[in-house]
Amino acid sequence: MSLKRADLRDLVKPIFEVDSYSSKMGDDADVVVISFTVDQKEPADDLVQFCEMGYNFILDADVTPGELDNGTYKVFVEIQRTKKIGEQIMELLDGVKKLTGHDDFRFRYYKSFKSLPADQETLAETIPLDSNAYEITIQENTLNNFSNFFRRSAVDSIEALTESIRFHKRYAEPVTMKVIDAGPRSEVYERATGSLKIDYKDISECLYLSKYLGDYNITKIGETFIFENGGYAVSFKRI
Repeated sequence: MSLKRADLRDLVKPIFEVDSYSSKMGDDADVVVISFTVDQKEPADDLVQFCEMGYNFILDADVTPGELDNGTYKVFVEIQRTKKIGEQIMELLDGVKKLTGHDDFRFRYYKSFKSLPADQETLAETIPLDSNAYEITIQENTLNNFSNFFRRSAVDSIEALTESIRFHKRYAEPVTMKVIDAGPRSEVYERATGSLKIDYKDISECLYLSKYLGDYNITKIGETFIFENGGYAVSFKRI
């Protein structure tokens, strides 16, 4: 198999994840796990082979054995956690860009609500470069990711899209919301724009979302819904 330029066009999502999944090659503190989302099984297998054959710094590449709930596949790429990780990911992305036609990849660290531009400087600043930094970063990011923030949610699954989150619940239509802001509760409220919505329609929307997602304190300000979890908050706009 020899992949050519744009052979995987429109098949690999333009946002990948870093350190969201556990390593099978070693301790998570020592190994960075990069995960790409691919639309079909055969292209996912092709991407695995491309990664394994093209880069000597890659420890392992693998694909989920079956499709996920949304019909996609995850391709996992494992690289030793060192000070070169930003440079190595950029080298890998250079090849993936040629295969996919995507010029503007972004990444989420540890299932963060917000994605970041996938450039060498941002990667190096965001990804912990050694085991000690990894432990500190993971502790600091405990609530800064959708899986932990909604860990007591009533939904069946949560799907991360390009700049939004989609909630799935059995026997109900999915709810999709664009991520606007996330951070300490007081800061999210300070940055929110618009007036507090207390009309019947707005209160009904908040009650519906609370029933759908679980027992969260939800406030509508302007066109955004602010969800609270302890001292942390996330604001969304329904789409």
